[in-house]
Amino acid sequence: MGVRKKQMAERFKAEKKNIAFAKLNNCPTSPRKMRLVADLVRGVQVEKALAILRFNPKEASRRLEKLLLSALANWQAKNEEGDMEDADLIIKEIRVDSGSMLKRLRPAPQGRAHRIRKRSNHVTLVLGSNNNIAS
Repeated sequence: MGVRKKQMAERFKAEKKNIAFAKLNNCPTSPRKMRLVADLVRGVQVEKALAILRFNPKEASRRLEKLLLSALANWQAKNEEGDMEDADLIIKEIRVDSGSMLKRLRPAPQGRAHRIRKRSNHVTLVLGSNNNIAS
């Protein structure tokens, strides 16, 4: 049992070295708008995803581009001897969750008030190697 556990731990450690992630918390964009851009790059190779994000006119794409560059830097820090072109990195997982909401009141006719919800989101981006998926 001890040997098997040790083998599993070594395999898990090797798999963990091939992935890198970055998080963006409390981004002041609504989750729905961010998901529209995130869906464009999910499962895409990193070079292609950077091109998509750079030429997309939405504001959310600027934030995701910066997050993707951060995840790439995290991957390079983990794999100093590795080469990005040889690794064939893809966006394995990109998740957009809703964050905290700022609640405001806007005056409405006849003495009423409408609530305005200023939404924010949390984005988690995971990079993985395409070579590992095939094997």
